[in-house]
Amino acid sequence: MIVFSCFSPHPPLLLPEVSPKKDREKVKKTLDALAVLAKRFKEADPDSIIISSPHSDWGFNVPLRLLTKGFKGEIRYYLTGFEPPELYFEEGKRFHQKIKQRKTALIASGDMSHCLKENGPYNFHPDGSKFDAKLIEYLKNKKIKNLLRLDEMYPDAGECGLRSFCFVLGIMEAAKIKWQPEILSYEGPFGVGYLVAGFKI
Repeated sequence: MIVFSCFSPHPPLLLPEVSPKKDREKVKKTLDALAVLAKRFKEADPDSIIISSPHSDWGFNVPLRLLTKGFKGEIRYYLTGFEPPELYFEEGKRFHQKIKQRKTALIASGDMSHCLKENGPYNFHPDGSKFDAKLIEYLKNKKIKNLLRLDEMYPDAGECGLRSFCFVLGIMEAAKIKWQPEILSYEGPFGVGYLVAGFKI
């Protein structure tokens, strides 16, 4: 049974040992939203976690550190690649069959566009802000077919979270959950979009 689900950003700068306080103050909305999710995670009291990410290092470690403090149950990892988002959505559907009859939490780890500013990690590209805005719009309105085509619509957005997000959406689709999205925060002070979203399930 799925008892918790969310999208989480994963920049290392969210961790106090990585970045100075002045930088973390610039992502206060993100940190506050993650604190809300951490409280909900604790209240959901899952037995196991499934976390998907495009990165095997901070992609897993940052959300787990910020959302699941004190968790001692089973954690299963799913590392994404560069295939079309629809493949990961369908893989999520298949993966649902492997979920045991336990209280399970889903965490999709990933960042939005890295092209929001000239001084960001990538050069500025107009696809970046368009991609982020459309992903949030499609998620709010549960337009999954549109969401799966975002990489075709905005190929130069420079994102890293879409496939991870699609994997978790596929799991929820297969579980026949009547989920409702909740956008808790979005900001991009360093040129990368950070989305924190929870799901009422």
